[in-house]
Amino acid sequence: MAVDQQGRALFGEIVRSMATDAEVVDAVVAAARSDSPAVAGLPIAENRRHIAVMVVAGLTAFADREGPGREDFAAAAQLGADRAAQGIGLTELLRGVHAGRSRAIAITMERSRASGVPADLLLDVMLDFERYAGALERHVVSGYHAAELQLSRTARDTRTQLLRRLLLEELPLEGLSRAGLPPNRTYFCLVSDITDPGQAQAVERRLACPDGVFGLVEGKLTGLMTRLPARDQVTSDELVVVAPAVPLREIPKVYSTCCAALAAAGARHGLYHLSDLAVETALATQPVLATILAQELLGVLDPIDRYHRQLVTTAVAYLDTGRRLDQTATALHLHANTVRYRLSRLTALTGWSPDRPNHPLQTARDWWALTTWLKTS
Repeated sequence: MAVDQQGRALFGEIVRSMATDAEVVDAVVAAARSDSPAVAGLPIAENRRHIAVMVVAGLTAFADREGPGREDFAAAAQLGADRAAQGIGLTELLRGVHAGRSRAIAITMERSRASGVPADLLLDVMLDFERYAGALERHVVSGYHAAELQLSRTARDTRTQLLRRLLLEELPLEGLSRAGLPPNRTYFCLVSDITDPGQAQAVERRLACPDGVFGLVEGKLTGLMTRLPARDQVTSDELVVVAPAVPLREIPKVYSTCCAALAAAGARHGLYHLSDLAVETALATQPVLATILAQELLGVLDPIDRYHRQLVTTAVAYLDTGRRLDQTATALHLHANTVRYRLSRLTALTGWSPDRPNHPLQTARDWWALTTWLKTS
């Protein structure tokens, strides 16, 4: 009996440590994204937002043996509700949930065996763990259905469904005008990195115009507007890409290009016209070529070396500011002499010269190689 109690205590310690382990969250997120294309289509930060809370709440409650009280499953129910609002199908959602659940259980088994939890005890507690994980999953489904029912009762959801059909499936000929989209007008297509349904509604209220429709499409706040939003309508922690106004029949192609530009924008924030990101978006379609360029130019550098990353970040800023030393220093909050020194060190290590002839194509090639290298780890 004492051995059994010691084993359970050890198992509890293992599970509690997993609840605060970022690597566990990363592994569960990766599993969910790899098994569900729709889940993978969401920004990874959105996946982490829910899964991190679920992992912490679920593993901690299980380790403490408090039992599956209703409060334990609030994060699971909210995950289901948010995915319903984002238009993620239940089948796709459950594929991601199943994959994440299996990965969490596999990690628990691996760490328990490595820590010496007895095999017979491990089987016993893992059966309990599996039942608890099943309860979490049922609350995900319950939250999804509850939100789906609520959404189906609103005119807003009708407009959102129409917007999704317009952008992802086919051009519906009926109901466009009633949804606020007269077919004879042109529209600006707007795609953002905003995925939280509550935040999306607040941003929509800020951006909305009389003749326009907003909704969560593929998990991201998306809209069609008859006027171009102003830059000051987007905050410094939001990213919004907007395309030129086009007829409705051209909107699906423009929408997919906006999504590509959003992905290519990286860590930028604010409002960007699609043309602002044209180069980055086009270059992002050739990842193999980008990797070759980065390796040829910066192959001697170590991507995990903090100093090397500082050098390359400085070079990117130098190109971004039109090779202006003073503006680069301001952008990086550095002294101009520090910028000059970093550029000289990068030249000494790689042979790349920041002062090579300022030809547009050469500059684009250098910028592409430098930014690609920064994305490696």
